[in-house]
Amino acid sequence: MSPLANGRYPTKNAQWMVSGQPAGTYRSNLDRVATVSDFASLTTQVMQSAALYLQAGDTVTNLTFKSGSTPAGTPTNWWFALYDDSTTPALLGQTADQLTAAWAASTSKTLALASPVTIPRTGIYYAGVMVKATTPPSLLGSGTVAAAVSGFVPGELVLAQNSGASLTTTAPATIATPSAIGFVPRVVAT
Repeated sequence: MSPLANGRYPTKNAQWMVSGQPAGTYRSNLDRVATVSDFASLTTQVMQSAALYLQAGDTVTNLTFKSGSTPAGTPTNWWFALYDDSTTPALLGQTADQLTAAWAASTSKTLALASPVTIPRTGIYYAGVMVKATTPPSLLGSGTVAAAVSGFVPGELVLAQNSGASLTTTAPATIATPSAIGFVPRVVAT
């Protein structure tokens, strides 16, 4: 068979394999080796969302973000949310508000969505994190230049953004008036 016919594509996903070959959906916006920054990117009561590729038929039950060297200081509300792939991304699911639960430094937090979400079509979705705290935790991910986040050429999608203000217990119905940021937090959907 010619190289063109088989494409010489791997038969297994390397990231899935080094993640222990988990059962079910496993999608991440960044490879683990690309997670090179510990960044204080969260602003209290503002949602930060990261682009996440999902395939039609994936069932997303949980979202995971990992704090860096700064823990959440005196949190009062925090949650994760999943948004669709529309022009104005709409809320698909949210985790329970974690209220005053601690989020220690260098700690992965895996939170279950209120109900599993079956992805209707392949595309770029957005996973959000919001923390209302005296000091929001830093997050692990990849620092970029602002142009890389908002796109080098017309048509490229935003990789990470901030939106909302004065958020507390509930994720907004849409990601409205987002602003691109120069840091992309790593998120895993399972």
